[in-house]
Amino acid sequence: MSGSGEQILALAGVNAINKTKSELYALFNKLLNAGMHGLCFSPYLDNQKPGSQLTEEQIQRRMEIIKPYTKWVRSFSTTDGNEMIPRVAHEHGIKTLVGAWLGTNKRINEKEITNVIKIAKEGNADIVAVGNEVMYRGDLHETELLNYILQVKKALPGIPVGYVDAYYEFEHRPNITEACDVILANCYPFWEGCSIEYSLLYMKDMYNRAVKAARGKKVIITETGWPSVGEEFYGAEPSIENALIYFINSQLWSKEDNIDIFYFSSFDELWKINDEGEVGAYWGLWDRQEKLKFSK
Repeated sequence: MSGSGEQILALAGVNAINKTKSELYALFNKLLNAGMHGLCFSPYLDNQKPGSQLTEEQIQRRMEIIKPYTKWVRSFSTTDGNEMIPRVAHEHGIKTLVGAWLGTNKRINEKEITNVIKIAKEGNADIVAVGNEVMYRGDLHETELLNYILQVKKALPGIPVGYVDAYYEFEHRPNITEACDVILANCYPFWEGCSIEYSLLYMKDMYNRAVKAARGKKVIITETGWPSVGEEFYGAEPSIENALIYFINSQLWSKEDNIDIFYFSSFDELWKINDEGEVGAYWGLWDRQEKLKFSK
C-alpha cells in the first residue's frame, strides 16, 4: 500500500462508524481521490430506463466524470447503446467487466450473447459476465444459463468468463460455480436489513462465504453500496452519513485486504424507483445532475 493509503487507514481506524460528519466527508474525498478498484456504470438519464437508446455523447460525458477515480467499470448490457460503454471505457484507459443481460426473452438473450462475444473479440472486454441475478429472479433454468456460459467460454478462450449473482447463489448452485472462471458476487448488507453498525462485518462474511464456495477461484464483489435517501429496510437506514460510512469502510477494506470491489453505483438513476421504491434512485456517488454528492 502507498504511503497515502497508509495515512488514510491510520486516520480512519478500523471502522468509520465513530467519525464525525466532517471527518466522514474528508475521508470520503481522500479515498475517492486515491482511486478505487471499480465502479458500476450508470448510464441512464431522467427520461431513460433499460430499453431506452443511449447516445455515445452521454456515455462519453459520464466516463469523463468517473475516469480520475476508478481503474475498472462494470457494464450490464450489450444492447440499446450499452455496447458502446466498453469501447469508450478503454479509450479512457479504464478496464472493463462487460455484462450480457439475460432474461426471459430468448431473442434478446441471443443478441446480448452475440454482442458480448463481439465486444470481447474486438479487445474491449477484460472480464465477461454472462447474466446478472438470473437465478435470483428465476428468469432462466439453471441448464439454460449454463449453456450460455459455456457458449461464451468456448468463443472467448483466454478471457475470464463468469456469472453475477448474490453471493449465496454460488453456495447453492455448484454447477454454475464450477462453470465460471471467476466468481462475481453481489454483496448487499442493506438489502438483508443489516444496520450500518454491523455492515462491514456482514459484508466480510458474505465475501468469505463466496470464497469458500469458489474453491480457489478468484472472487470479485461486483456490487455493493448504500443508499443516501429513501425508506428504511428493516434495520438498514438510508442517509448521507450512512452512505459515507459504508463507502469509506468498503474502500478501506478493499485496499487493506486487496479485495476487488465494483461499487454500486456511479450515478443516481430515477428509473429504479419503479423496482425498488424511493431508495432505488439514490445509490450513486454522483447525483442525477452528475454532481458529486459527498463533496462538502
